[in-house]
Amino acid sequence: MTLKALPIFLAFLLMGVADAMGPLSSAVSANPVMAALMPFFVFIAFALFSVPAGVVATRIGKKKLLLAGLGLNAVAVAVPTFLDPPFPLLLFCIFLLGVGTTLLQVAGNPIMRDVSASGAYSRNLALAQGIKGLGSTVSAYLVTAVSSLAILAALTWRAAFPIFFVLMVLAFVAVSTLQIEESRAEVPPSVGSCLALLKEPVVALAVLGIFLYVGAEVCMGTFLKPAFIARGHSPERAALFGPALFFGTLTFGRLVAGTLKVSPLTFFRLSASLGLAGLALLMTGRPGALIPAAVLGGLGFANIWPMLFSLTVEKNPQRASELSGLMCMAISGGAILPLLMGRLGGGATPLAFLIPAGGFAYLLFLSLRGGHAAEA
Repeated sequence: MTLKALPIFLAFLLMGVADAMGPLSSAVSANPVMAALMPFFVFIAFALFSVPAGVVATRIGKKKLLLAGLGLNAVAVAVPTFLDPPFPLLLFCIFLLGVGTTLLQVAGNPIMRDVSASGAYSRNLALAQGIKGLGSTVSAYLVTAVSSLAILAALTWRAAFPIFFVLMVLAFVAVSTLQIEESRAEVPPSVGSCLALLKEPVVALAVLGIFLYVGAEVCMGTFLKPAFIARGHSPERAALFGPALFFGTLTFGRLVAGTLKVSPLTFFRLSASLGLAGLALLMTGRPGALIPAAVLGGLGFANIWPMLFSLTVEKNPQRASELSGLMCMAISGGAILPLLMGRLGGGATPLAFLIPAGGFAYLLFLSLRGGHAAEA
């Protein structure tokens, strides 16, 4: 890892702030429908702005798009920092945070290649995703922890926002000082030409893989706790050994992957196999299989995104921004697969885990084709 990459890693850390809107929502409103609107407004921004952001990045540069994302996020968190906004204004700020985070994701994933040494892109991207996971965990923790500090207690649910604001400003300054030689497309694309990339089998297969992966991860985060409760665990124990263990292992796996020199394709195959093994254990319905399933799942899920993303981008680095836009758009899979799994009974029904398992079966198939998704 070079010093040049440090501001980019800081940007990845701050991508996790958007993930804190879920835990924050229950503190803002006791109405579950109103509370659900907060993460929804973050999530919908990825579907609406990912592809246009990829096109803009090719025209103005990935660094400028990254700065735009940090700037929007700074504005979004500044409003709750300095005033107690009415709920409609808060939702607008949350949506703005979602747009800014979309820009960070679209620009951050390919720009990491521009600041990485030769052969280090996959490792650095895996490490960056691990740091993003830490950002998600720390941001969610800050939502509840900092309200107990005397200097911030008066802000109640807004207590974490001053910290978020300061970090956004620091990251903006750090990224603005970077000198980056970016890879650029020879011909600036349009939204139509970006979507036309889906006609290429390599791209379409990879985007579908990201769609299924994100959907499977959201399924795990949503239904692991109910699965533990349905098999006799208390809600507290279920939270600790269900989603907390899964995401803790996932973050650990990403951080470790950032230090290993292993073929990305080999790592992709190993990750898909471990993830599918964990999901297969969940489908047995055996209480003793739950904790091993959470650990195997966390390790398997950890590096699908960075491996699949880097393998695809390395084949066509001049179109990295467009590919990033398409793959970030595929984050919308997190809205679809959990709905399907919920219709099958959610975590209380072991066979409902067939939904994320099907996604990982596809990912394993994709990795075993070797190369058609990565080398064709």
